[in-house]
Amino acid sequence: MARVTVEDCLKNVKNRFELVIIAAKRARQLMHGKEPKVEWDNDKSTVVALREIAAGYTNFINEPQPEELHLTSKPAVEMKEEEETPDTDTSTTQDKQAASSGEE
Repeated sequence: MARVTVEDCLKNVKNRFELVIIAAKRARQLMHGKEPKVEWDNDKSTVVALREIAAGYTNFINEPQPEELHLTSKPAVEMKEEEETPDTDTSTTQDKQAASSGEE
């Protein structure tokens, strides 16, 4: 099959940044079992996603995915501040070794 180019895809999306987001989302959909809208030879899901975009299939992007719904429904985790305990021991390792061997 012919190579897919960014220029082919940009005819159907606004800009390169949107292309990356759309292609990544569609590649994930394909990996999770969605049916491809173009022929899938022996290509990776990212290549198939780009071929679909170049062919004009971009209406699948706004479909909510179960994993996205799951991720957005989780509550935010609050970070707890650790209590700081001041380290009052200012002696060095050499001081500790000398003290344990009886030397000063």
